[in-house]
Amino acid sequence: MPNIKSAKKRVKVTAVKTLRNKMFKSQMKTTIKKFYAAVESGDKSAASAAYTPAVVIVDKAVKRNIMHKNAAAHKKSQFTLALNKMA
Repeated sequence: MPNIKSAKKRVKVTAVKTLRNKMFKSQMKTTIKKFYAAVESGDKSAASAAYTPAVVIVDKAVKRNIMHKNAAAHKKSQFTLALNKMA
């Protein structure tokens, strides 16, 4: 445990940010799973409706430094390919 006041504050702030990042990652994974579930069901309209939130949440992850921009680009490309293969 830190003894210095500023170090104690950093521990608290880091704990809050870690929790916020975990919550966001969980939400992101759920959104992605919903998209892939819609693709697996074969319903084109449901998949295209789930595509937009999946792309948006991946972009937000990049903005929040939770995901690397190249990893996000790869993920969005996978989404697009999966959606286009349904046709």
